Amino acid sequence: MRAVDRLLERLTGRRVKWEPILAMVLLLLLGLYLVTGPTSVDVQDGAIGVPFRIGTERGKVEVLPQSGGGHRFRVLYRNGETLGPMGDRAFAERFGESMHASVLANRDNWIFRLLNITHWGSLVWVAVGLGAQLAFFGRMLIQWVVSEKKRDSVVPEAFWWLSLLGGVGLFAYFVWRQDPVGVLGQSTGVVIYARNLRLIHKQRRRTQRRAPAHAHSDAPA
Repeated sequence: MRAVDRLLERLTGRRVKWEPILAMVLLLLLGLYLVTGPTSVDVQDGAIGVPFRIGTERGKVEVLPQSGGGHRFRVLYRNGETLGPMGDRAFAERFGESMHASVLANRDNWIFRLLNITHWGSLVWVAVGLGAQLAFFGRMLIQWVVSEKKRDSVVPEAFWWLSLLGGVGLFAYFVWRQDPVGVLGQSTGVVIYARNLRLIHKQRRRTQRRAPAHAHSDAPA
């Protein structure tokens, strides 16, 4: 931590707390764990899980090599249903029929295709992502309006609140999407937004503590 402290002090010209850096790293690790770690579909030991998404169906195909040759397959859907176990030939026939029906069911659903989702419940997460994006748009709009009014570049407190709201929403959305790139972008931003809000509130408390002292010193003797 001393090396990090020296580096931050050299970059900023003053001593900087290392806790925000640690929070960024921990949030990033949590996001990556949620993206690549636990899933609602787990394969048994010794098997390989191959993710799939076709039509309205999503899950994993469990492939388990057999000692006498060939493979044993199970289709593990995210809704908890299971197809199998079955051998190579049966898998090709039954899994193909299942996916054929799924593709036909999704063929005319333009909403699913447009939003890249597989069922109606996913609209909740899409709404979370869109709401977070609106928060990011709102922060820039507010910052621009306030700056235009004051004829100076100003970053109001509302900018950081909307940034924090949008960052948390997008972090959750990218975890649901299993997008490590999006998680990487938001894990650092969320901590920075929260840190700026904390600095603003600390400065406000310092100003409030000084105000009574100044008022007492300015009072007539």
